[in-house]
Amino acid sequence: MKELEGKTAFITGGAEGIGYHIGCTLAGRGMKVMLADIDEKMLDQAVDKLGTEGGNVAGVVCDVALRKDLEKAAEKTIAAFGKVHVLVNNAGVSVIGSQKYIPEENWRWIIDVNLMGVVYGAQVFVPLIQSHKEGGHIINVASMAGMKGLAYAGPYCATKAAAVALSEAWREELEPAGIGVSVLCPAFVKSRIYDSMRNRQQKYGGPICFEDILREKPHMINQKEYVVNGIDTEIAGNRVLEGIENNEAYIFTHPNYRQVVDDRYKAVSKGFDNADVSPALESVDHSADIVL
Repeated sequence: MKELEGKTAFITGGAEGIGYHIGCTLAGRGMKVMLADIDEKMLDQAVDKLGTEGGNVAGVVCDVALRKDLEKAAEKTIAAFGKVHVLVNNAGVSVIGSQKYIPEENWRWIIDVNLMGVVYGAQVFVPLIQSHKEGGHIINVASMAGMKGLAYAGPYCATKAAAVALSEAWREELEPAGIGVSVLCPAFVKSRIYDSMRNRQQKYGGPICFEDILREKPHMINQKEYVVNGIDTEIAGNRVLEGIENNEAYIFTHPNYRQVVDDRYKAVSKGFDNADVSPALESVDHSADIVL
């Protein structure tokens, strides 16, 4: 998608961090931007700031775990800007801990936000993009944690791996409609993902501030330090712009993490080596056509 000026982007989790700076970057290319976020105060500040800087921007309060919120946000976006061309499914939360102790309510929370928020976003906005027949692009924000599982980050890895798989599936599915699909897989970026429980909805247990967690679990400070020492969010925003313009399938922000993926696929390849010589598979045709 090369021509961005005058077109519209809808960005979830847009009040700060990666989402906000994607909005800044796209606004700088002449796009109209609708920022959506669950935090109304931060959202108002973000809209005011970007507007002061010359961006054609509006905001809408939206909980991506609720399909009806995204439907209402879509209506407000169309009312404000007429069309939608770019969807950025950026809103995300993090849950850290041993698989033995993560409560079900936190599993439900992270799945509803990180996975179902992406699903609802696509179900609501893709028909709107298709309707004007001008093409468009979807950005699903995953993580390097979606490319390789990490100990004590099972829920986060699971939902981000799902975002990668959905992006791969939708890229093939939506290509005939002129809609590109990319998945952003950053490593550590300076955001407040470590403090995402500050906005946890009541039905999942209510909000908890990271500083309160630290008082009980001071060792958790490393989760904050990893993030605040990451790359600037502006860099991630600029990479997303490149990804949209070049229709990149995978948008990476940390080239030094290539080894992580290479090591994973070496292990995957070893699994196929084992299958090649497996006595249990002697009757299986190893040269049969691949069907996907």
